[in-house]
Amino acid sequence: MSAPSEARASVDPRPAASPGARAPRASGGRARLTDRARGERNLGWILVAPAFLVMIGVVGYPMLLAAYDSLFSYRLTAPDDRAFVGLQNYLTILTDPLWWRAFATTGYITVITVAVELVLGFALAMVMNKAIRTVRPVLRTAILIPYAIITVVSAYAWFYAFDLNGGFVNSWLPFVDDDFNWFANRTSSLVVIMLSEIWKTTPFISLLLLAGLAQVPEDLQEAARVDGATFRERLFRVTIPNMKAAIMVALLFRTLDAVRIFDNVFIMTAGTNGTETLAFLAYRQTIQRQEVGLGSAISVLLFLLVVLIAVLFVKVFKVDLSQQRGGR
Repeated sequence: MSAPSEARASVDPRPAASPGARAPRASGGRARLTDRARGERNLGWILVAPAFLVMIGVVGYPMLLAAYDSLFSYRLTAPDDRAFVGLQNYLTILTDPLWWRAFATTGYITVITVAVELVLGFALAMVMNKAIRTVRPVLRTAILIPYAIITVVSAYAWFYAFDLNGGFVNSWLPFVDDDFNWFANRTSSLVVIMLSEIWKTTPFISLLLLAGLAQVPEDLQEAARVDGATFRERLFRVTIPNMKAAIMVALLFRTLDAVRIFDNVFIMTAGTNGTETLAFLAYRQTIQRQEVGLGSAISVLLFLLVVLIAVLFVKVFKVDLSQQRGGR
């Protein structure tokens, strides 16, 4: 009776485990880490630990202090007159139309600037990627010059360019009167603010997207050309799907940066004419009005908004950056 069983064992159709086979899965359905993967993970934690500890000290402590101060009715001019109010500051802010106007202005600036920067940045990235090798370094340097300029300097340059008294933009635009004041109403003020933001930060997105373009396999592009695919078809079916992670990172970083826009508004309009953003509102409450409790509550809400945006981006794009490696 043992012969048939031995015969079945000798012709077992299941393939033998190969050296490159995946690690067996644990009871929870997740693959167990190999010794090499575990060593790489531990090395990653060791390398990240110094920067992580510095970030905790530089960012974590101020945020915890702001969260603590937001629970009090506290003015900087009367430090001893501090009263615990719990979540009353948050209730006051969220029921004030001023918060929602600043929220709408911030969202308006963020959506328009990030959308324009994505299109322009992708176009610049494709130009840099296809440029002749001898011209490529010079072209990349020229494109990145605006991003290298300090934001305050860039904001002042755009402010003086559009200024009614000493600016030159009105004389260059034939459809604009010479006495038109760009900073006298909300729409034109936001136009200048967004133009300055787009001019400065588009190179940043183009640099990230250029790194994503370099990861698109050239053999896929060549196969699409052989199959007769047009440029549009290759763009939307080959190029963009293969640089999904780079697009997500570029959009995420720029969105978080745009939500916290402050310098341009502070220099050009000081929040007048309905141009006040959330970051400027936090500054005005904390520094100008010296309402530390309310200002801290606005800062905490802005921080929570940034976290929410980051989570939504990761969920929508469904990209696991830990799995995005150069070799496959």
